[in-house]
Order: sequence, then C-alpha cells, then structure tokens
Amino acid sequence: MPIPGTDAERWLRRFRPNASARVRLVCFPHAGGSASFYHPVAMAHAAATDVVVLQYPGRQDRRREPLVRSVAEYVGHIAPILEQERPLPTVYFGHSMGAVLAFETALSLADTPASPRAIVASGRRAPATHRDEQVHLRDDNGLLDELRQLNGTRADLLGDEEILRMTLPAVRSDYRVIETYQAVPDRTVDCPITVLVGESDPKTTVAEADRWREHSTAAFRIRTFPGGHFYLAAHQAEVNAELAATLSAASKGPAIR
Repeated sequence: MPIPGTDAERWLRRFRPNASARVRLVCFPHAGGSASFYHPVAMAHAAATDVVVLQYPGRQDRRREPLVRSVAEYVGHIAPILEQERPLPTVYFGHSMGAVLAFETALSLADTPASPRAIVASGRRAPATHRDEQVHLRDDNGLLDELRQLNGTRADLLGDEEILRMTLPAVRSDYRVIETYQAVPDRTVDCPITVLVGESDPKTTVAEADRWREHSTAAFRIRTFPGGHFYLAAHQAEVNAELAATLSAASKGPAIR
C-alpha cells in the first residue's frame, strides 16, 4: 500500500467514504493499535456516517515514521487536522489510550466548529485518576506478557517474530505516552460523555471509569460489560448500538455554523 502524502491522508482513514453523511464518527485506537482495529465499527456505521479512523505513526503503512512521544504531541497533530475537516456533528470514540486522546483533542478544539457533540470513552479510567504504571520500562518479554494478559493481540501474532519487530516499538512508545500522561486537574468538556467498561478490566475498575463524570459539564452515563480490557471484541453489537444512539442524538443538535 502506498504511503499517503498529506497530513490528513496519513492520519485519517476512511474505509468506506460517505460524502453525503450528516454526522461523523472519529475513532481513536488504543496504545499500539492501528486503524484496522476499527474496521468492523466503520463497516457497521458507514452507510449513514462519515467514519474517520486515526492511523498513528509507527504502525502498518506508517511504521517507518517517527513515533509520537506524548499525549500533547498526539493532540498537536490530530486537532489541527480534524479542524480542517468539513464541519459535521461529530462523536469521538476512543478505546483505552484512545479515550484519553479523544478527551484531550476535544479540549483542544473546544469552542470551535470542530468540537465534538459527544465522547464515548471505552476501557479507560478517568483522567482524574492515576496509577503508577511502568509497563513501558519492561523488556520485550515483559511487554508481551502485558499484551497476553489484556488479550488484545491474537496469540498466533504474538509468536510471529517479524510482526513483533514491527509492533513492539509502537506498543512500547504508546505505553510510555499514556503512562507518563498527567491530566490537568478539573478540566471538563461541554458535551456528554458515555463510558463503556469491562467488569473485569485489569487496567480500569468500574469506580475509576465512573470518575469520567467529573470531566463533563453535560450528561454522563456509564455502561459495564462482561469481560476484560478488550470486552468490546465480544460485544460488538452492543457497542455499535451505543454508538448508533450517540450518533443519532448528535445529529439532532443545533446546526453547525
């Protein structure tokens, strides 16, 4: 696959473009994740939605590009690109690290036409919470142990040395990004936040996820699912239903100027 040329082409992927869509869904992958993780979500909503999936540097067709070193650097790339998109009512959907990037991007674009109408935060504790985690300092075997525990990567791929050489640098870098992230206290967005979390997620307790309510001045709701950190793989239909409801509500808001 040829490497896209412009910043927007490098960062934004549309698996099934929909120029007539009247609402947009922007998907933010997890640490080490790539745009292809959200392909099923894109296919489920593309008939009525402009589904945009972020592709971070250091993976797949961007694997030779420099890795991003902080949440602020990610947002510094992402926010200006999203601001240049055709104005549409927009929902952000982020899983794990992606939930934090969605929140911080929304803060960066507050009071602009590109500001999201809603955020769906999945599998991540609230920015107000903190754990002293240092997975990014482990050796490769320790990092693989983490991936196996979270069950976010297929076991057969974990045994493929060539794929590991391509993915571990991005995984380690993203873990450094999210483990060194510290939210500015009391920052809030003026849009609803819906939180989705697995009941047995080792990275996020339900109580930690519930603290997302502290980061919105609008409506808040939380929904739990059986399963761990990647609960959404087994509950795609339910997650897509949540997204569809959120997109429908966002599309009925006031017109964008």
